[in-house]
Amino acid sequence: MGVKGLQHFVDSCCPEARVTVHLREMAKRQRVCTSTANIPSPTLVVDGMACLRHWYTCKDWVCGGQWREYMELLKGWVEAFTSAGIRLVFFFDGVVEDQKRQVWVKRRRRVNGEISKMFRHIKACGVQPGRALFCLPSGLATFTCFALRSLGQSVFCSEQEADYEIASYARQHGCMGILGQDSDFIIYDSAPYLSVAKLRIDSLTTVLYDRQRLCHAIGLTATQLPLLACLLGNDVVSEEQMQHIRNNAIATYRTNNPASHRGAPQGQKVLAVSQLVSSLWGREEQEPEFIPHSVNLSAPHRELLKKGVCSYLLPGQDASQRGDISAPPSAFEKHVSPQILKACREKHVATEGFMVYSVVCQGVIHCSNTLEDEEDSELLPQALVYKPCRQRIYGLLLLHGHEGSSVDLPAIREWFVYGGNPLKEPDMVHPVPVHLPYHQPSLDLLWFGTSPEVPTLRLMSFLSIFDCQEFSDLHGDIEDALLAALCLVTYIVLQLPVLSSRAVQLGSLYVRGLGNLLGANCASGSPLPGAALMPWHSFDGRLFHSKYLLAHSGTEKAVLLESDPSRLSLFIRLREKLGEACGKRGRVLQSRPCAPERGPGVPPGTGHRERHAGGAKDWRERGETGGGHGHGGGWRASGEASGDLSECEGRSTAWRVNPHSHSYPYGHDGGAQNTSRPPTQSRGRSHLNRGRYRAAPR
Repeated sequence: MGVKGLQHFVDSCCPEARVTVHLREMAKRQRVCTSTANIPSPTLVVDGMACLRHWYTCKDWVCGGQWREYMELLKGWVEAFTSAGIRLVFFFDGVVEDQKRQVWVKRRRRVNGEISKMFRHIKACGVQPGRALFCLPSGLATFTCFALRSLGQSVFCSEQEADYEIASYARQHGCMGILGQDSDFIIYDSAPYLSVAKLRIDSLTTVLYDRQRLCHAIGLTATQLPLLACLLGNDVVSEEQMQHIRNNAIATYRTNNPASHRGAPQGQKVLAVSQLVSSLWGREEQEPEFIPHSVNLSAPHRELLKKGVCSYLLPGQDASQRGDISAPPSAFEKHVSPQILKACREKHVATEGFMVYSVVCQGVIHCSNTLEDEEDSELLPQALVYKPCRQRIYGLLLLHGHEGSSVDLPAIREWFVYGGNPLKEPDMVHPVPVHLPYHQPSLDLLWFGTSPEVPTLRLMSFLSIFDCQEFSDLHGDIEDALLAALCLVTYIVLQLPVLSSRAVQLGSLYVRGLGNLLGANCASGSPLPGAALMPWHSFDGRLFHSKYLLAHSGTEKAVLLESDPSRLSLFIRLREKLGEACGKRGRVLQSRPCAPERGPGVPPGTGHRERHAGGAKDWRERGETGGGHGHGGGWRASGEASGDLSECEGRSTAWRVNPHSHSYPYGHDGGAQNTSRPPTQSRGRSHLNRGRYRAAPR
């Protein structure tokens, strides 16, 4: 996330480096300057990951995401630039580099803490928290890439550090600026750094952080900025590793500047380290690695500092410092053909594929935070629910020719964020062969084959990953998005013995499942169009939550489907298919509401084991590592939850809501709803955040 303290310093202590700019005027000036050159339209390179929080401004976010509304917001955002003649190029993180994994882990743990606070608020108040506890909907970064591509935008997924690729692209193509929120872009000798946090989309104005003005203010040259960044601390050189250097620099600075006008601690730190860097450079010639000999460092720390400085050198600045790593050696070269490796990289960079590059070329896969309640110990995290699915994807990609042999079997390193996983080391997950009525087809045949039987092979391979081969007769008969949703719901039902999760976590589980559908589809040679797997075609968090509550209140199917005969007919048909698939595997569909949470009276951290006398054991205690069809009674088989529904009835009427109104409530644990009372009428959107919502059944 940039250089420690530098963004704050520029925003708070260095006004001369902040320049308000009008992007339309910038584009006009660049158009005039490049009119005689063979350069495309004025181009802005956008750091997609930095923009997600600014793009997702939908009112509702806890229930899985308002995907269609989000699509409209993205469309309007893009049109604001294109109408001004500005071309946009988006970059998203595609990898987590080994040298930055500890930083990644630290951030994931911090976000998990924020998610826990969010769930506690929902359970205590029954409403969505305010913006202070805002968390991105699960899978937002993944599907935003595809959303922007569907809007005709240029989108790239990085093969190395995204900041580096953004700065490199902007420098190489003479772009008008980099739109993001990362102080590393001040350090790179590239296009001007423009703030997305300060962006006003209506007027296309923002703040430009001027590199030369910053250098003048702190007394450095542009070539000295990388060393400043590393001594302050960044994603390569941690803040702690250079602490002693900064302490000495600050002590010297305070002695020499007892009445500095930038007396705030953060301002002092940046100025003190800048003064140190300037003094070192003044006494001796710089080394090729830009590390003066006078810096008091141990040999390992000196090498780390060199590595950090070199990470800011872009192509053409010093080619010897950062080699060409656009085509690193594959983790599993002997398991796939060169054509597959090439296709994996191409699909990854162009954001046309998902998961396969990480598996085949890197042998490691990452999954960030998901909106899951760590304190609800009965519920398996999505990482474990979808583990069997991922194992079959790995098998389809890597096991051709093994025929079940465990000799030299590859293993994928999984870094998945979920409660109970300390992220100290990856989970080693072995691939599992898919079950087909014939030998597993080669990946080259699935991806590049043109014979008449290949489309069927692709479809059956895809369906087998979710154990849904019997749905093949629906292909072409119903919409592809419905077929994909049916596969996903069937898989979830087969993995979870009883569907009694909160709507909030179920929404996240479903959207994460769409990511697994994407990976399976790509591994199978894309039997379904990618657009059919996008959440805006099959899921809306607010609508899902409202229907969830209606269903648990005993609402008739016809009412749930808005008395539409065609919808009712299709629903009954798909439900019968789901029931048949479950019946063949000995699984009976169940959905039981559990006892309500105690709400405000329950101490934070109280799990189901403490609340439910004789309740089910924690999945961590049982040693479960994934779902499966052989759980028998599952992790809730050890006992039924107990609770006193009268407590919920006796509580304040703040938990009541008319399930047929258009005010959609948010997720909360709770028991069966009391339908004997007259429904409380909706009082409009002004009361939306007052807690007047029924606790959602589990």
